Amino acid sequence: MGLLYAFVIGLCVFGALYGIRLSRAEARLPEDLSVALEVGSTRTGLGGSLIDRLGMRWAPLVLRLMGQRRVAAVRRRIDRAGNPGGLTVDRYAARRFVYGFLGALGALVMLDKGQPVLAVLMLAFGLFWVEVGIWAAIRERRAAIERTLPDFLDVLAVVVSAGLGFRQALDRVAERYEGPWSDELRITLRQMDMGVSRREAFAELRRRNDSEQVAMFVNALQQGEELGAPIVDTLITIANDMRRTDAQNARRKAAKAVPKATSLVAMLMVPATIVLIGAGMFLGAGGISI
Repeated sequence: MGLLYAFVIGLCVFGALYGIRLSRAEARLPEDLSVALEVGSTRTGLGGSLIDRLGMRWAPLVLRLMGQRRVAAVRRRIDRAGNPGGLTVDRYAARRFVYGFLGALGALVMLDKGQPVLAVLMLAFGLFWVEVGIWAAIRERRAAIERTLPDFLDVLAVVVSAGLGFRQALDRVAERYEGPWSDELRITLRQMDMGVSRREAFAELRRRNDSEQVAMFVNALQQGEELGAPIVDTLITIANDMRRTDAQNARRKAAKAVPKATSLVAMLMVPATIVLIGAGMFLGAGGISI
């Protein structure tokens, strides 16, 4: 047991010295950092930067162990999350190594103390902490886009009806908005400027975003283009459909909340009320002399 603690302390000292050396050295930027800058994300903070520096040397090994298919899946999830804090695939691999090492080390310490539950929790932290951050960022980004999209379409329809072309109107309205949806539109417009067709650029927009409303927008826009429908009518119809879908989802969530509230009352409040009434009757009957 004493040897294990000495080993852990030695690793901590080595890690601290190694981190100080890396913090004074020049950072090697990941090759795909341009993707993060493409969507307007800022670079990571001090804590995340230190973790990246500690694990960046081992990132290629982690990527090789993951395999090309899993790396491609991780890249898609990071794109859908909007590269939070400048997160890239290289930084993902570096953090997986650091968190995995810390989780395994903590699990060994907990097992040595005879606490297997905490050991399992430490392993889960090492394996899934980065994934939890990406999942939370995806949910937050999707919610922000779905809140912005209906109003954006209304404004875009007004600008198009004023006489501007769809490409120019899209650029003009995107400049007035901030947030993830504006970032996605800038990527789409840049792809169109580089020669990508409008259909392919919007199909890529749909792929990058795990949102039902974005898929609805792209599908309706492409169908309207194929059928030759007026773009203004198509935009107004899409916005109305999105608001109707939001209202239906809100009613569905409210309907699901009622059974949950009833179950909570049945499991917690009803037994507590019965105990309180029973205690009051017992004390009122003189069961306990005060």
